[in-house]
Amino acid sequence: MISERILNVWRRVFKPFEYPAELEHAIGDAKTVLDVGCGYPSPIKGFSKKFHAVGVDLFEPSIEKSRAEGIHNDYLKIDVLEIGAKLKDKSFDCVLASDLIEHLSKEDGIKLLEMMERIAKERVVVFTPNGFLSQGEYDGNPWQIHRSGWTPAEMNQRGYRVVGINGYKSLRGPYSYLKYKPEFFWQIVSDMTQLVLKRFPNAAFQILCVKDVRRIENRIQ
Repeated sequence: MISERILNVWRRVFKPFEYPAELEHAIGDAKTVLDVGCGYPSPIKGFSKKFHAVGVDLFEPSIEKSRAEGIHNDYLKIDVLEIGAKLKDKSFDCVLASDLIEHLSKEDGIKLLEMMERIAKERVVVFTPNGFLSQGEYDGNPWQIHRSGWTPAEMNQRGYRVVGINGYKSLRGPYSYLKYKPEFFWQIVSDMTQLVLKRFPNAAFQILCVKDVRRIENRIQ
């Protein structure tokens, strides 16, 4: 179909601005990455850069699928709220939580961020919907339910710089599905709005948040 061809061409053009590319840029030159709540497939799967990655998840099917494709070097099957007890402070260059904290209560989400910030040697990277987005159980995984929402202002207050992802918020619903048809047209519209909303995350559908832990610690010292 012509619409599919147009979308395929557009996807190749827009690829440098998609979430995986933005995430790889945010992780930067890290040599070790802790992928908390890695699920399947983790967004690190298609990265061009190589680093030692450890995936953390409690859902066995996700770990097994990920292990089969060699997405991470090692895996920890534990509750994400146990990482503070299982891992040493400053033991990973970068600690990543992609599509995770919205599945926790606000209180537990704050606890997780604090643990991630202790474990990270250089930076913490968090990807989450902009504000609360209702979502239920998915793919047989009870941990897919959304329990909290996080805004750019909240993350700024915690010392994170925030980038808008996946375009204008009103164009999408649960599971990032576009609300309108034809999908190929609205996908292009959404992508084009991201080019602007990257710098204005308050209106974006999702937010990519980065905290430079080492820079903050050096400033305190």
